[in-house]
Amino acid sequence: MTGSNGSVLIVDDDPGIRRALGATLTALGYRADEASTGEHAIELARRTSYDAILLDVNMPGKGGIATCRDLRRELQTAGILMVTVRDSEDDKVEAFEAGADDFITKPFVVPELTARLRAIRRGRTTVPHTPEQIVVGDVVLDRQRRCVMKSGAQRHLTPKEFDVLELLMSRAGVPVRHEDLLRAVWGPDYSGEVEYLRTFVRQLRKKIEDTPAKPTYLTTDAFFGYRFRSDGG
Repeated sequence: MTGSNGSVLIVDDDPGIRRALGATLTALGYRADEASTGEHAIELARRTSYDAILLDVNMPGKGGIATCRDLRRELQTAGILMVTVRDSEDDKVEAFEAGADDFITKPFVVPELTARLRAIRRGRTTVPHTPEQIVVGDVVLDRQRRCVMKSGAQRHLTPKEFDVLELLMSRAGVPVRHEDLLRAVWGPDYSGEVEYLRTFVRQLRKKIEDTPAKPTYLTTDAFFGYRFRSDGG
């Protein structure tokens, strides 16, 4: 039975943490399943379509990053929240490259956890807007299928990467403020996390730009935000 807030898979090698998080999330209206290893998590993901995955980075055996890559292949639309004791930019980049949508650092409080779980699900449950496709230059974003093509080849984006790109492409040619992007895609709790957004945009450029260091489409408006250029060059 699915909880009123959706289903979450908790992946952590510590049984005490799994039990505590499972009890907390169940009380908050989620259906919570548990996995003690990356291998077990992938096995469960092949049988169940989860809304969100809470994944510890530091696990013995198959580590969190490798598990994240495999889970993303199995569940392309699930939100993946990585959990770690570190908070460096390199860690965030590695997590985003593996397909994660967000990153939370231990120790954390329950309100922060639930806010981030809500944020990684935001946008996936909304009704698609019209038109179904947005086309700018050689980039095609299909809202209904939630896929992106660049020069005829599909680019594999995480759910949050898709949401950022959709917002920017829907306003092509118009600069969007950092805080407006953060609020729209992640929620009001993220409105000040500009460095977080910069790291995320760098990863998105790697997927849609021919030369990420010299972007043709996803450009920066210094000290303001980002825009998706309507002329593509």
